[in-house]
Amino acid sequence: MSYQNLKSYKQAVIIADFTVAFCNRYISKFSRTVDQMTQAARSGKQNIVEGTAVSQTSPNTELKLVGVARGSLEELLEDYKDFLRQRGLRMWAKHDPRALALRQLAYADDRPDKTYTTYKTYESYKSYLDDPEEATNAMITLINQTNFLLDRQMAAIRRQFEERGITAESHNQRLRRNIVESRRKNEMFDAEMQVIVEASKKKRKQESL
Repeated sequence: MSYQNLKSYKQAVIIADFTVAFCNRYISKFSRTVDQMTQAARSGKQNIVEGTAVSQTSPNTELKLVGVARGSLEELLEDYKDFLRQRGLRMWAKHDPRALALRQLAYADDRPDKTYTTYKTYESYKSYLDDPEEATNAMITLINQTNFLLDRQMAAIRRQFEERGITAESHNQRLRRNIVESRRKNEMFDAEMQVIVEASKKKRKQESL
């Protein structure tokens, strides 16, 4: 599957674009927070792309990269929560009508062969930018939804390992075992060569007497 068809990627694009606009509007350009937030948002998007690119050849690497994307968005989520807390703004409760309306935005018909465009969907969230509390809650909601999707992606990747008779952990263990075995064989070869060299030296010494 192309990364462009992944729901998690589509939402990560919105998060990245919205975060840049949010920082430009509400955070001083001299603050390190701007770079931290925009980089975390970008990392979330880019690691989904990179993970999908290696999915056929290295599902273990895919799992790691999707995990990095998940971690980056979790970091960004905390930055948005900090923004609310430090300014005395309110994080909307899960069943707040405003939060419910936000959650519905992610369920719009976004099939790429019909009506979906990232820009159109982004515009729905962009309407929240004029108010800092609304803007922050919009991203908190969307990031939580995206992280849920990434959790499902990672679970699906782990199932692929299980279907092949291995787990991500046993795959790593096997790689380590191969490395250790290769080193052991090299050490044995070196030891055998040393014995041959010493025997040859001894023989030449005896012949010279």
